[in-house]
Amino acid sequence: QVQLVESGGGLVQPGGSLRLSCAASGRTFSGYAMGWFRQAPGKDREIVGAITWSSGITYYKDSVKGRFTISRDNTKNTVYLQMNNLKPEDTAVYYCAGQNSIIGPYDSWGRGTQVTVSS
Repeated sequence: QVQLVESGGGLVQPGGSLRLSCAASGRTFSGYAMGWFRQAPGKDREIVGAITWSSGITYYKDSVKGRFTISRDNTKNTVYLQMNNLKPEDTAVYYCAGQNSIIGPYDSWGRGTQVTVSS
C-alpha cells in the first residue's frame, strides 16, 4: 500500500488553530478518497472527515462541521486538515488513511500525529 506521513500536530490552546498535512510517498499513488481519523485515550477511533481525489467532495463528522476543513493538492499527493476553534475534546492522535475504491476499506494508514488542546 501507499506510505502516508502525517505532520503538523502539536500543543495549542482552546480556540486556536492547527493545520495537519498528510503526504503520500512515491509516484504510484492512486485511490478514491483520503480520510482523517482520530483516537483519544480510552476512546474508539472515529472518522473526522474525508475527501475524494477526483472531485474534492468532502464529508465531516457532525462535531467538527464548521470548524474543520479538508482540502487536497493533487500535484503534491497531499491532503490537509485545517482545524479552527479547537476544543479540549479534539485532543487525540490524528491519522490519515487512503481508500482505494468507493466500496473498499481504508487500507493505507499513517503513523499518526498528536494534537493536544489545553490551557
